[in-house]
Amino acid sequence: MTIRVMLVDDQVLLRTGFRMVLAAQPDMEVVAEAGNGVEALEALRTASVDVVLMDVRMPKLDGVEATRRICADADPPKVLILTTFDLDEYAFSGLKAGASGFMLKDVPPGELLTAIRAVHSGDAVVAPSTTRRLLDRFAPMLPSSGKQPEHKELERLTEREREVMVLVAQGLSNGEIAARLVLSEATVKTHVGRILTKLGLRDRVQVVVLAYETGLVRAGGHG
Repeated sequence: MTIRVMLVDDQVLLRTGFRMVLAAQPDMEVVAEAGNGVEALEALRTASVDVVLMDVRMPKLDGVEATRRICADADPPKVLILTTFDLDEYAFSGLKAGASGFMLKDVPPGELLTAIRAVHSGDAVVAPSTTRRLLDRFAPMLPSSGKQPEHKELERLTEREREVMVLVAQGLSNGEIAARLVLSEATVKTHVGRILTKLGLRDRVQVVVLAYETGLVRAGGHG
């Protein structure tokens, strides 16, 4: 299966470099390019895209708002945010907007290719622990009115699923959660799958974001 990629960046040179790297891969094809968010949304009307590599700082429409609009569609492509700094507000905003992860612009080609394949297969390419650090840093930007109201959707979870969700939000892997709760790793994987399905989330990164937004986990990583 060929992964159809769209490159969105206002720097032509950077797009050219990415295109050369991707064109050398037998399982990837660059099917569209755009210089800003407006062009990206227009291109998606006619191009069939699996993964979007999205710059954040662009004229006309930035990558965060473009990501929000793309991810609002019924069957959107996966979005990988490209950022200059590891822990910045753009990466934070991009994840909240629905991106499946973020990569540094100067990432080695091999890591970029691995990330594109991972996102295409449905995985998130940002470790929940990195997401948690991001959210800890930018937690003041989250809506807050003293005690956060819990989202109704959390009521769909069993007590065990809520327990697993908190540990996912604290950045623990399935293996670490299994050891903490004295469960098999397969059972933890099943719980995580049910959490994603019940809450309508795409990946573990979105679990972390929702856990913060609902107050299930607060800055510092504690439930």
